[in-house]
Amino acid sequence: MLPEPKKWPDIVTEPSAEARDRKASEFVDAQVLLAAPKKLMGSLRDIMQGTESPEDKLDKIVKLISRELRADDCSCYVLRAGEMLELYSACGLAQDETRKANFRVGEGLVGEVAAIAAPIVMTNMQPDVPDADGANFKSFCGVPILRGGRVRGALVIRNRLQRAYGEEAVDILQTVALVLAELIVAGGLITRLEINAGFSSGGAPVHMEGVSLGRGLAIGTAVLYEPGISLQDIVADDTKVQKMRLSKALSSMHNAIDRMLNRNTGLHGTESRDILEAYQMFARDRGWLARIEATIEKGLSAEAAVQRVQNETRARMARMNDAYIRERLQDLEDLSNRLLSHLLKQNRVNPPENLPDNFILIARSLGPAALLDYDPAKLKGVILEKGSSSNHVAIVARALGIPVVGQCGDILNSVTAGDQLIVDGDHGMVYIGPADYVVDLYTKSMEARQKRTSIYRRHAHLASVTKDNIKVSVMMNAGLMSEIDTVQVAGADGVGLFRTELSFMGLQKYPLVVTQAALYGQIMDKMGDKPVVFRTLDIGGDKPLPYFKAPEEDNPALGWRAIRIGMDRPAVLRTQFRAFIRGSRGRNIKIMLPFVTEVAEFDRAKALLEMEKVRARQNNIPVPEKIELGIMLEVPALLWQLDTILKSVDFVSVGTNDLMQYLYAADRSNFSIRNRYDVLSPAMLRVLKNIADQCRAAKVPVSVCGEMAGQPLEAMVLIALGYQHLSVTAQSVGAVKVMVPTLDTRQLVPYLEQLMQSREHSLRERLISFARDHNVNITQAV
Repeated sequence: MLPEPKKWPDIVTEPSAEARDRKASEFVDAQVLLAAPKKLMGSLRDIMQGTESPEDKLDKIVKLISRELRADDCSCYVLRAGEMLELYSACGLAQDETRKANFRVGEGLVGEVAAIAAPIVMTNMQPDVPDADGANFKSFCGVPILRGGRVRGALVIRNRLQRAYGEEAVDILQTVALVLAELIVAGGLITRLEINAGFSSGGAPVHMEGVSLGRGLAIGTAVLYEPGISLQDIVADDTKVQKMRLSKALSSMHNAIDRMLNRNTGLHGTESRDILEAYQMFARDRGWLARIEATIEKGLSAEAAVQRVQNETRARMARMNDAYIRERLQDLEDLSNRLLSHLLKQNRVNPPENLPDNFILIARSLGPAALLDYDPAKLKGVILEKGSSSNHVAIVARALGIPVVGQCGDILNSVTAGDQLIVDGDHGMVYIGPADYVVDLYTKSMEARQKRTSIYRRHAHLASVTKDNIKVSVMMNAGLMSEIDTVQVAGADGVGLFRTELSFMGLQKYPLVVTQAALYGQIMDKMGDKPVVFRTLDIGGDKPLPYFKAPEEDNPALGWRAIRIGMDRPAVLRTQFRAFIRGSRGRNIKIMLPFVTEVAEFDRAKALLEMEKVRARQNNIPVPEKIELGIMLEVPALLWQLDTILKSVDFVSVGTNDLMQYLYAADRSNFSIRNRYDVLSPAMLRVLKNIADQCRAAKVPVSVCGEMAGQPLEAMVLIALGYQHLSVTAQSVGAVKVMVPTLDTRQLVPYLEQLMQSREHSLRERLISFARDHNVNITQAV
């Protein structure tokens, strides 16, 4: 048994107050380091196993911390409605009537702990520090109370002396905060209704706006992706027993993940499969496991150690700007929850027999394997509080054909399990408890989509020719191997844009040339005589790769990305050129360079390609007789060198998404201005006409592969401007092919010439009227 801590000595030999404070602080910390951790763990266990009320348990824990850490004040704050931290228990000076009892998140040091979800230590507070409250504190140490990825409160100690709280003190507070999180959320200290107060929709119909991560419509019943795991035993005496439990749970989890992947063999060979296999390897990461084992050594149970490491990692990684690290955090969250479920032998998700026939899954974030836990026949849609189009789960969802809406505010606090929901993946909208007329509208819309799908299938293999005999090639955009299989079904004339970077995102290291070549060769094999345009890597910005560290940038869309990386790291571009040549096995191939800003960039890339052709011949590797090298035109600067570059390129593809945002200086990811300007504006149409005219004069094929080409109305206009090659999403192929035979450009061209002289903000309504008056089928895509 450890001896009782000695009493504080009287300090009378130091010449200054500052020196006295420092010596006293050092003595306090030495005593804490000697006696507190193990004794405190045992006391915590005794308190939590007691029969007292949650309020009495909290008071005892606060007094215990104050005594064992030699704090003049220990306070526990709980987060309530309106982002208010309310003082729930205190020991010491905080009981003074002059103390401030409540803090808003971000207010003072207490509020800042909750705002940043990380510990704050102050060793020499000045009187003007907002948290001092006139109590003459010089030292402060606070940690957030975290559970389920959310801040639930703050635990704080303060001292009148200047005190340098060591790592041990912070570590003890974080362990206690783990216990308090369970007491707050699962221990009955406050009710779930109180936790969510101020956020609940109260049953009234509500709609929320997010971001579309996967197109489609769905109506179903809300199912919360909430592991709902409650820790019963947080403190443990025998570390060997806890490590043995951890080892058995890890083995069980690994076997379960292996079985899950084996069940989903339909994803073999796809980029989704690569992501899931990378997830499988991440589950065996020794660094992660070593941190859990080290936390067990501090006296925590195996499950408490997993949650403690999860909380710390979440707080650390969430403050980082690197998009790939944030993506890895979601994978780690999922793995931690899986491991907890195996430790406690609890189901992480509702048993299949308990799930509704049509349900919508709601989560803060999801790992890539999470969707495979559910029956695809029942899972109709996904709503995420976070997420982006490059998130692994979004990529897997699109491969499975599931509509997804991300960045959807406080959806978890707004929805109750069993609520009826509508997911509008086309417009990034979610309806909670929708009125009957809204349900009817969406039901009819879904029925109409099914009818349109039947019509599109009948037109799938018909040639797309206008009434005035202009043949239009409707190709498809793709980025996954699984999408290649839909080219034939959709009736696309080929792949006008294959985004090679998507196949790289699921890998943990840069793929070898042979790996890339196998992928490109397999795509060409499946496409047969139909053309495929391979775009070189468009990485950087919001498309991070785990093995390629990009700099942090204020505006990545205007930063170091795409061809710019290829110019500065020519080995990246040469490696991909080498893989294209090998994968083609002598067949003709088309390669497109993204984000070309000046002619010099194209010339250098072409020189690198010529070097790879020479290298291939020297190694007796078949070189295609014809390698077409083109550009994606999306940077306005190139418009003033277009006549020059057209002398060298084999084709041009207009990327209207980026061209539009750069032309109008309007960030398309900024929700406040995303609909401010219209692609069907006079300025944009003049730019597009100029490009088409110059390409036609130079006899260089030109196409459009942005979102604009996939909307029947916009596609109608593009054809009239001179574009006969359009590349669209799989869902849009049918709608565009149905529109083409109803169009007579001889009627539209002169009218469009007149409209482009207009001073109007948008020509959309006038063009819709034209389509209706001339019976042009501009029904939206499925």
